[in-house]
Amino acid sequence: MLIERKNYPHGWAIPGGFVDVGETVEAAAKREMREETGLEVELTDLLGVYSRPDRDPRGHTISLVYVGRAEGVPKADDDAKSAGLFSLAELPSPLAFDHAEILSDYRHYVETGERPAPWRKA
Repeated sequence: MLIERKNYPHGWAIPGGFVDVGETVEAAAKREMREETGLEVELTDLLGVYSRPDRDPRGHTISLVYVGRAEGVPKADDDAKSAGLFSLAELPSPLAFDHAEILSDYRHYVETGERPAPWRKA
């Protein structure tokens, strides 16, 4: 599930955003998915934490990336220009941020059940 971003930096991205004060990261992940795609998601696993300082050109951000399940037809909303479901073999271009790396890690997770070891990338 990817969204095409309306705002800078442009490109296709995993739905996401910022955690509100008083909100858990899990609640933020579900809220951002609902706001950007209209889908309710059930989180099933934590894929990883991505924190490289240069991963977002707007400034240093940290992403917790969850794996989940959703049903329904995605509809772009909020700051998403469009939304779509893509196979890992046919991803759109360009991908924003470090999402090519995250999706590669997700492919490895799907194929092996193993989460990435981010400390090996530091």
